[in-house]
Amino acid sequence: MFLLLSPLFIVVTILLAVANGGKPFFLQPRPGKGGKIFRVIKYKTMNDRKDKNGELLPDAVRLTPIGKWVRRTSLDEVPQLLNVLKGDMSIIGPRPLLVEYLPLYSETQKHRHDVRPGITGWAQVNGRNAISWQQKFEYDVWYVNNVSFALDLRILLMTFRNVAKSEGISSETSATMEKFRGN
Repeated sequence: MFLLLSPLFIVVTILLAVANGGKPFFLQPRPGKGGKIFRVIKYKTMNDRKDKNGELLPDAVRLTPIGKWVRRTSLDEVPQLLNVLKGDMSIIGPRPLLVEYLPLYSETQKHRHDVRPGITGWAQVNGRNAISWQQKFEYDVWYVNNVSFALDLRILLMTFRNVAKSEGISSETSATMEKFRGN
């Protein structure tokens, strides 16, 4: 898959390098299977603009025009194929969230880490950023409890459909998704 997408990968990398001052990627620690921390690689779709106090501006302001297109087409996920090749991630599974969320999970929500995180998952094909955190966690735990080849194939097909429709990319109140603050 990575080889098939490599021409597109090169073009998007160049465009994002131009839009982000030579920085087309960002690496971020994320919890994987068993909560083990790894560094996820993603395309950098937002610039690093800050306010007068040195704080990053809101996502909606920092999202570059090419970044909007990369997110709408879900191409920002393509570099994570490197994480799949390394064994940190799978194609299908609960999305790896921020490390800062780990202490906020309920006992049930922690089960999302019983499997490798994925580039796409049950929560993504059922609403992505347009659903609540509670619903995302319910979908993630449901997936963990029902994982199968048939379900993974269904999720993969639904992912292609959703990418074609550009559905669920943003929440109702944010250009990306609001921070998780616990239950």
